[in-house]
Amino acid sequence: MKARQGAGESPCSQRKGWMMMGNRADEIRKRIARRKKMNDGASREYPVVPLVGDEEKYGIGQSSFEGGPPSDGHPLFKKETFLLKVLASGILVLLTAIMFKSPSPAFEEARAVVHKTMENDFQFAAVSTWYEDQFGKPLALLPDTGKQEAKEETAISMPATGKVVENFKTNGQGIMLETGLGEEVGAMKGGLVIFAGKKDDLGNTVVIQHADKSESWYGHLEAIDVKQYEKVEKGGAVGKVSAAEDEATGEFYFAIKMGEEFVDPVQVISFD
Repeated sequence: MKARQGAGESPCSQRKGWMMMGNRADEIRKRIARRKKMNDGASREYPVVPLVGDEEKYGIGQSSFEGGPPSDGHPLFKKETFLLKVLASGILVLLTAIMFKSPSPAFEEARAVVHKTMENDFQFAAVSTWYEDQFGKPLALLPDTGKQEAKEETAISMPATGKVVENFKTNGQGIMLETGLGEEVGAMKGGLVIFAGKKDDLGNTVVIQHADKSESWYGHLEAIDVKQYEKVEKGGAVGKVSAAEDEATGEFYFAIKMGEEFVDPVQVISFD
């Protein structure tokens, strides 16, 4: 570029200088516009990702990532874990049912463990009584608007009229009672039948579990009138006595169990 001329330069030269300066200014403006356009394009191509806060990072609050926990769900609830537990429970129930249906002796020990757990460890009668106190009869979908049944009396009913012919000291578990031939045996208290079948040395036997976690046993029965897991009321028939050796009288076995120990029924009920 030529050096700037003095004040005496011609008007033509001045116009030429102004045009050159105008062209340079236009070029600078075009460069600025091109740079701005390039910067805007880069911003659209690579969007700025906002930083993830602690609440979103640990699943608290609404997540902005696909597959994150729902905004209204509990942060500790996992659907996959819940479904897995449901599936495992179903498989366990199915295997238990197969085990009890199979006659194989290989399952005998496992069946005994399950049977003991269901009879002794899980208190069916206590749970049933609590459920009815809270919600009414089982499977009741509507509240009972009528008068509620009176609660079972705490008094004990004599299972059958008879006299003791074999006392508690004989076997340390129960007593033998002599009754009339064909007499019915009733439950000493209301409860749930946890066993109805044959037992070694007792023959046909019924075991009833009561709400206070005690059990009453009725053995040497000629016939059983209840089914397992059936609820019976106090004095309700559980079976009939078997015939004694003389075939003129009847007899049956009676025992009371508190926890893991048998107690003398004579100390609980007055017999002849």
